Amino acid sequence: MPKIKTHSRAKKTFRVTGTGKIRRYKAFKSHLLTKKSKTRKRHLRIHGLVHPSNARLVKKMLVMA
Repeated sequence: MPKIKTHSRAKKTFRVTGTGKIRRYKAFKSHLLTKKSKTRKRHLRIHGLVHPSNARLVKKMLVMA
């Protein structure tokens, strides 16, 4: 049986917290930033958590499950 590979994009995108939750970056922060307010861009810098309904899939991509 071959080894299971980690999804390359997932290992660059997601991080696992100390409590086992999965941290993610927020969307809409890559381009067209001049029309977005300072407040909106500041809130987009804060990391979010992966929703529990998607956490199982992300853990599978990270070969944690």
